[in-house]
Amino acid sequence: MSIEKDLSVIAEQEARLVFPSFDAERALALGMRLRQMASARQAPVVIDISLISMPLFFTALSGATPDNPHWVRRKRACVFRFFRSSYGVGLSLKLKGSTLAETFGLPDADFAAHGGSFPIHVEGAGCVGAVTVSGLPQREDHALVVAALADELGLDPTSLALSG
Repeated sequence: MSIEKDLSVIAEQEARLVFPSFDAERALALGMRLRQMASARQAPVVIDISLISMPLFFTALSGATPDNPHWVRRKRACVFRFFRSSYGVGLSLKLKGSTLAETFGLPDADFAAHGGSFPIHVEGAGCVGAVTVSGLPQREDHALVVAALADELGLDPTSLALSG
């Protein structure tokens, strides 16, 4: 698995995982889908779905820690700043040998370019929010979010999965 290959797949994920519309009911359905997927894996995660303007869904599963909501906040801030997945931003920076602080002057206390937060794109509107998971290794956080988004949109999750 190369960074370039992952970035190519992430670009496809970001292009294809687009909602025709998004509201509180859709957030609840997506949040419950994510919770069921995480529970089936006994994943100790926090799940957050927020619009840029307000939170819509939050849950913590058994084993999640008090640090997880802070990671959610920082990863979500990364998505809201760049309108890209936090994992994609992190891999792009890694490829350049840089960090958010070095390249953009963004403090680590407020931003995290680690996998697990993905933009909620709506056709004709762009990025309106983010869905974020924290508690697993970053690549797994990202994969869980992508699989749930694909399911929710009626797409084959395996066609959008990162390899390896």
